[in-house]
Amino acid sequence: MCLGDRAGADLRGRHGIGGRRYGCLLVERNWAGLSGHHGRAAGENDQPHRRCERADSPASTGRSRSCPEPHGACISRTCSSSSLLHPNQSSRLTRSDLRRPRCARQPRRRAIGDVGQDRDVRTVEEHRAAVAALFPLMPVEVVPLAQARGLVLAEDVASVTALPPFDNSAMDGYAVRVADVTVLPATLPVADDIPAGRTSVSALEPGTAQRIMTGALLPPGAEAIVPVEHTDARTDRVTIEVAPSPRAHIRSIGEDITAGQVALSAGTVLYPAQLGLGAAIGHAGLPVYRRPKVVVLSTGSELVEPGRTLQPGQIYESNTALLCAAVEDAGASARAVHFVPDDVAQFLATVEKETADADLLITSGGVSAGAYEVVKDAFSDLGTVSFVKVAMQPGGPQGWGRVGAVPVVTLPGNPVSAFVSFEVFVRPVLRAAMGMPVPDRPRVQARLIADVVSPAGKRQFLRGFFAAGQVSQVGGPGSHLLAHLARANCLVVIPEDTEQMAAGDTVDVWLLEGAP
Repeated sequence: MCLGDRAGADLRGRHGIGGRRYGCLLVERNWAGLSGHHGRAAGENDQPHRRCERADSPASTGRSRSCPEPHGACISRTCSSSSLLHPNQSSRLTRSDLRRPRCARQPRRRAIGDVGQDRDVRTVEEHRAAVAALFPLMPVEVVPLAQARGLVLAEDVASVTALPPFDNSAMDGYAVRVADVTVLPATLPVADDIPAGRTSVSALEPGTAQRIMTGALLPPGAEAIVPVEHTDARTDRVTIEVAPSPRAHIRSIGEDITAGQVALSAGTVLYPAQLGLGAAIGHAGLPVYRRPKVVVLSTGSELVEPGRTLQPGQIYESNTALLCAAVEDAGASARAVHFVPDDVAQFLATVEKETADADLLITSGGVSAGAYEVVKDAFSDLGTVSFVKVAMQPGGPQGWGRVGAVPVVTLPGNPVSAFVSFEVFVRPVLRAAMGMPVPDRPRVQARLIADVVSPAGKRQFLRGFFAAGQVSQVGGPGSHLLAHLARANCLVVIPEDTEQMAAGDTVDVWLLEGAP
């Protein structure tokens, strides 16, 4: 793959200005953190790239000392002028990252493992590891409690105060001394009335009672609370009919949490109860792993925004709605970029514009072997995105890499393939980056209700319906059958080495929303 680096160049056609062919800059295999055949990330021993001489120069007619390979086929070693960013750099995507190549359009070699080229088939585990290597743990930030639901604590959180912070009443009733109510019925004058929220109270004198509300500060000298139900409820003199035990209906300071005690541990997922505790111990915000910002972009000239009139050959675009919902369900933040047509320049311009503050770009469509695969054409020429075939169905064609410093995952365009690919490769990576202790979907085993078949050598993810320990397949194998996916509440996983399973056999099941 070649990448031009002429400063100031606009997004061009396949051969640059007017189709003129220029010398090329080729990118080292596995550079920019892309995994190789076994998922190896780039390391310090990987070689940088070097510049080939211009394809139209005299030296381009054969091999040279500085470039022993035929031009268009070498892997460079010494060039320092590439506009591509190493993934460790903090810079975001710039126009130069997306510039069309100034390279001689030599026939593309299909060497296994070359960046931007189809490689041999890899396993599900290999590709998941490659995608995971792109996406490190998110940075830590303190967010308000109202924005922290579903996030993961990055640090231990200690209580600012004891909980409860003072002795208080657990009931509406009367504060008394135990010795004053040993003989029943006992009638005592009511010396005070203490509502919740009052910050100072007078001491309880022997032979008196004080009316008190739930949560109110306990007066000094009080030894028990008599619930109002055990009295005649008068406000001047109260008659008590049931003797209380010492400390009855009194909440003691610190009986829940002491001041300075760790109340929420690092790694805790913040659900409503945890957020309520965070507020109760005095924290307005909590330190969490930041929610990833994900841009979802669909491609295809045949796509039309829902609500508009379809013309022959057009379909409504559904992947953006599907994948944005899946991203949000995983706990990340999604931003939809509605479909772009099958035009490389327009696609790259959209990517440049929309990924300025993104943590991840997800594309759908344009990654197969057809004539109009815009994602594959555009990213292959950049040289930092690889495309592979994964031994799974649906969702065989996959891509991953970086554009500038932004991780990119390219998914197939068929809705079911896009959804299954997201569940297998993207959802667990997003959740792990957010510090989730269990990034995967809940998994159970179930008995098949009917026979199923599966292609040899591919891991099959069937749409299924799970209930009462049994599972049935929903719909056929077509990756366009979105209605069947909408009726499913699980994915049924058939191993690569299994071509047929009979009713009653046990299978692995991934539970989706709506599963019991």
